[in-house]
Amino acid sequence: MPLPRKIFAALVMAAIGTGGYLYARSDPVLPQNVAEADAVPVTVAVAVRKSVPIVLPEIGNVQAYSTVSVKSRVDGQIFEVGFKDGQTVHKGDLLFAIDPRTFDAAVRQAEANLARDKAQLEGAQLDLTRYSQLAKSGFAAQQKYEESKTAVDSLEATAKADQAALETARLSQSYATIRAPIDGRTGSILIHAGNLVKANDTNPLVVINQVHPIYVSFAAPEQYLPEITRRMAASALSVEARIADDNEPPATGQLSFVNNAVDTTTGTIMLKATFANEDERLVPGAFVRVRLVLKSLDNAVVVPTPAIQNGQDGSYVYVVKSDATVEKRTVTGLTEVGDETAVESGINEGDRVVTDGQLRLRPGVRITPKTGAEKAS
Repeated sequence: MPLPRKIFAALVMAAIGTGGYLYARSDPVLPQNVAEADAVPVTVAVAVRKSVPIVLPEIGNVQAYSTVSVKSRVDGQIFEVGFKDGQTVHKGDLLFAIDPRTFDAAVRQAEANLARDKAQLEGAQLDLTRYSQLAKSGFAAQQKYEESKTAVDSLEATAKADQAALETARLSQSYATIRAPIDGRTGSILIHAGNLVKANDTNPLVVINQVHPIYVSFAAPEQYLPEITRRMAASALSVEARIADDNEPPATGQLSFVNNAVDTTTGTIMLKATFANEDERLVPGAFVRVRLVLKSLDNAVVVPTPAIQNGQDGSYVYVVKSDATVEKRTVTGLTEVGDETAVESGINEGDRVVTDGQLRLRPGVRITPKTGAEKAS
């Protein structure tokens, strides 16, 4: 049962009179100097001076340098297919042959019409010459001369129409043989021999992609656009493309295209780089990791990026002094490059900085570097 108030008050007064303590919490409060006596284990790295490339990492998409959907320009039956699925072809190589007999007959008919009308024209020209001389001598009526001249003019026009018809027939005859318009790699054959095709049908016969050279397109934040423009005006910008899970060295190309407008929905601008791709490692449609080298910081002081901390007064690092205590230094002019950050001021070459364990630090605290096992963990 609870103690009476008088007894409880008496116990409290007795405790105060005898120098005792009543604790509101079960754990003792240690003096501050006792907590600072223990060294804090941290990971330490040394600031170095070196040249650092400023690289813009992005995800890119491989695009064919050019793509052609091959279609027939005449009606007919596929007579022959001159390549295999996925074959590399060169400009002028035979792709498809359409049954040529209809087109050959049309050419022969046009040639015959032209020959007939030319013969008639030659006869009409002889008549015109004869009636012209007779009309001058008064032995023929002027009307006869004019009729002959009209006949010649009409047959000349007919001959020209026959010549145009012959050229059209020969052009259709040439369309019966479909050749590769570019160098590239073919896709699957979509229409095989024996099938009928129509002129300019919706479905192509095959699609050819030009893969060397080849494009890699990627988007860059708009704040880099002024620097990219300046660098392109001065010299070519190098671009690297690495395929996922590929241990080979990255493919190297050059930035060749900057879009003429920024995408307002994403705040990025579309770029394209051109790669020779002689080994055809880059395949249209594939996603690659792109590194655009903007410039290089020469002779810069570099520390690991985890050493940089952010506070109310800006960025800072903890520097280890000679007596194994730390001091807090403000750093400015930061340029992050992957796992490293170039520092313009606040750090000198050879300074030891804390890269892990900063949460337990404040100026003057003693530290001890972690062992190799602790670093690995």
